[in-house]
Amino acid sequence: MVVKVTMKGEKSRSKALKIVVGLSGVESASLKGDDKSQIEVTGDGVDAVKLTRLLRKGVGYAELVSVSAADKKDDKKDETKLPPPFYYYQCQPVPPYGYVENYGPSCSIL
Repeated sequence: MVVKVTMKGEKSRSKALKIVVGLSGVESASLKGDDKSQIEVTGDGVDAVKLTRLLRKGVGYAELVSVSAADKKDDKKDETKLPPPFYYYQCQPVPPYGYVENYGPSCSIL
């Protein structure tokens, strides 16, 4: 995405870049244009409205010029999906419990 920001000097440019890079999901940010008044932001899941609002609050006037999906390079090798691993748990048998009724003359509770 490209955001046009009114920046008066080098200090406001660095402040704007700090704001952009501090946002979650931003992978890279660069200055663009003849007068370096545009910031090109690349990333995944970057909220354009939040970015513009933060730039307006921190630097000055900010205008969203364009938002587009970046060209991703698919250099992944041929991935074969393996089935999930199967875990076999062997349970140990529980010994049987016996119950003995003993109602003799001496009844004791253990």
